[in-house]
Amino acid sequence: MSKVSMVSLGCPKNQVDAEQMLYTLKNAGFEITSSESEADAIIVNTCGFIESAKAEAIENILEAAKYKKDGKCRAVIVTGCLAERYRDDVTEEIPEVDVCVGIGANGKIADIVSAALNKAARNTYGEKYDLDLNSPRILGGPHYTAYLKIADGCDNCCTYCAIPKIRGRMRSRKIEDIVAEAKTLSESGVKELIVVAQDTTAYGEDLYGKPALCELLRELAKAPGIVWIRTLYTYPERITDEFLFLLRDEPKLVKYIDMPIQHCSDRILSRMNRKSKKEELTALIGHIRETVPGVTLRTTLITGFPGETDEEFTELHAFVKEMRFDRLGCFAYSAEEDTLAATFDGQIDPQTKEDRLELIMQSQNGIAAELNEAKIGSAVKVLIEGYDDYIKCYFGRSAADAPEIDGKVFFITKKPLKIGDFANVRINDVLEYDLLGEMENEFAE
Repeated sequence: MSKVSMVSLGCPKNQVDAEQMLYTLKNAGFEITSSESEADAIIVNTCGFIESAKAEAIENILEAAKYKKDGKCRAVIVTGCLAERYRDDVTEEIPEVDVCVGIGANGKIADIVSAALNKAARNTYGEKYDLDLNSPRILGGPHYTAYLKIADGCDNCCTYCAIPKIRGRMRSRKIEDIVAEAKTLSESGVKELIVVAQDTTAYGEDLYGKPALCELLRELAKAPGIVWIRTLYTYPERITDEFLFLLRDEPKLVKYIDMPIQHCSDRILSRMNRKSKKEELTALIGHIRETVPGVTLRTTLITGFPGETDEEFTELHAFVKEMRFDRLGCFAYSAEEDTLAATFDGQIDPQTKEDRLELIMQSQNGIAAELNEAKIGSAVKVLIEGYDDYIKCYFGRSAADAPEIDGKVFFITKKPLKIGDFANVRINDVLEYDLLGEMENEFAE
């Protein structure tokens, strides 16, 4: 039996694609291994969104190729967004790659791997829309948390973003298909669902003629065994009172809003083809906090967008300090091929972009520390993720923390605990983005 190992890079949506391919491979008789040195074939499921992601993908491809000399590997296969975006260029520029597979051919991955092991594979792509969004999957992460992809592709056409060219137009899954998957995940032990798409708030427009995220969330909340439902990538223009009331009133929906705004300058937002204006963003943020008490608000920003003046950056910096986001990620603008923004005048030098990013994050670090310090003395519900042998304590995430991008809660207890259970933790200290505490007597319900 041939063994296959997979390295999956990039966003949670790409991870779901990887998990679906793993199921297809296992169902076809391949043995899945986490050890690349033991694998007959290594798949690198790539991200190709921005320059740093492409560099990471190439680095991982070359690392995988080393196992052709130092391990059992007989084939390196590249899948994902880099493969879809650059196609034959991948095998031409990186001869160590045996075959390149576009997202439309993910369903054929078992046949492609078999052919690659027999040195008979050809680059295979298919149509973007051939990607089966309802394929079964094997979870590649913790048993208690799963990403739930509700749509693929995007219609927003932001001028800096290559996703519509890579993934195509938005395609929503049917509510009944998503709910059925959620129930299957729950039966396997999943307690936290993380709803993802390129724009979750646009979900359903293509199928139902109107956004249907709230209807979907209501149905997901009925799934037995699910404790937390977290929604990522909600766009400000489509955040409605219906969504906010649902977030406020439905216990299974964590009070966490991930709302990428990218900038606050009206001129820059217009050049980005974003639909909001600064005044609207300011009002919306205030409205969210008023409507959903205790909400955790996360955003992402871009510094150094073409034409961003010193004054516009200063405006953005002041906005960050005024809004006091609970969570914030910031990226230096990356000029991507085949995007409109890459053709704009006023491209900014890399050092200036990085300097601006650093200033934003310095301010945000101070804000995050102050907000964390305000939590000292409070009790939080924590999803237990592991035990740190070095500092002799458990750690996990609160409802205010999404996996991989936010902080952790470290806590001590004399009780033996199970990974994937919940605990009540009293916070008594902070460490940068993380919280420190002690478990209270009872498990969280």
